Amino acid sequence: MCIGSFVDAENSAVGVRSSNALMKTGIFGGTFNPPHIGHMIVAEHVRTELSLDRIIFAPAAIPPHKTHQGIIPAEHRIAMLRLTLKDNPHFELSEIEIQRGGVSFTVDTLREIKSRHPLYELFLLIGMDNLAEFKTWKSPESILQLATVVAMTRPGVSAESVPPEMKDRVKVCPVPAIEISSRDLRAHVRDGKSIRYFVADSVAEYIRAHNLYAAEFSP
Repeated sequence: MCIGSFVDAENSAVGVRSSNALMKTGIFGGTFNPPHIGHMIVAEHVRTELSLDRIIFAPAAIPPHKTHQGIIPAEHRIAMLRLTLKDNPHFELSEIEIQRGGVSFTVDTLREIKSRHPLYELFLLIGMDNLAEFKTWKSPESILQLATVVAMTRPGVSAESVPPEMKDRVKVCPVPAIEISSRDLRAHVRDGKSIRYFVADSVAEYIRAHNLYAAEFSP
């Protein structure tokens, strides 16, 4: 069960939706380099726990808090995400950050989505470990006004680690402990190890077909 309070949108869970009802929409950002089953499992868990209508996956052009070395071109990450998401009608791919270009700041993405879709009630999915540096993000107060921040637990990072100043401002959502990282999967490919069952079969085939991650890179 997710912990924290937020204003639920009227008529959002089931039944007939009025024309002006808010659509509960999760926003899941990241490099997705590559996307793996861990991303899908935690996203689906949050979606069902919070009765979200959809989750939008928004791959970053250039992430602000990571080095962009080793990030493959956006066209490949988009293609792999499209393959990964295709069987879940509640998951959508957005190229909003790729099309905007430059450093992908979360607040800019939320503002643009809210501007395009004023009836979206936004829920920003982030890892629990991100909360420690949240105050260093661009316009953190604006982020909190634009969206409900949903902090997903991570292996080794407990719900008790929420910074005191954030306790009443985020929703903590325990998710299954999936110890898979894109960084490890890239290393598996580089070292000639199997990534079967870590990613969709179609993604594994795409990686092989395009010879992705095979060369040495700076993680």
